[in-house]
Amino acid sequence: MSEQNQRRPEDIEKIKNFILEAPIGQYIGEEGAKVLAEHAGSIVKLKSDDYLFRKGELTNSFFLVVDGHLARIEETPKGLKPYRVIHTLHRGDLVGELSFIDDTPHTMSVIALGDATVLQFSADEIKPLITTHPQLMYDFMRAIIKRVHHTLYSLNQQQSALQDYISSGARGRV
Repeated sequence: MSEQNQRRPEDIEKIKNFILEAPIGQYIGEEGAKVLAEHAGSIVKLKSDDYLFRKGELTNSFFLVVDGHLARIEETPKGLKPYRVIHTLHRGDLVGELSFIDDTPHTMSVIALGDATVLQFSADEIKPLITTHPQLMYDFMRAIIKRVHHTLYSLNQQQSALQDYISSGARGRV
């Protein structure tokens, strides 16, 4: 039985307000945040270096960072530094949402950088919202697509800057 069925109204209100403060809140609005808060499956507490999930795992959940920091990492061969941080996730960031949507294994591992807390949203509790709250799910998908567009734009900008640097013969190097 999920924790959502045991939550007090004040806990749901607190989770709703947290969702509203997160970037996704601007897309789903107050009513959408309330519905998601009512369907948040569980609160997951992580200790430093605990894995939320590993590369290649297939999970049926996505997560919202409540407290602390997580990192998307690239694990390195044994004998070397245990991992390389690719991206740091902060309060309000979603993680695992793309694998949740397209039902594919995770492409990177995610660990806690110090103690962290995340809200877990499982497929069993979220998928029924497609029929009961279609506008919310449409707005949720729009938020995810906007995030992907932003990420692709940033990567293209970085690639362009790197190409300019390389083609200049690395002039301007400090």
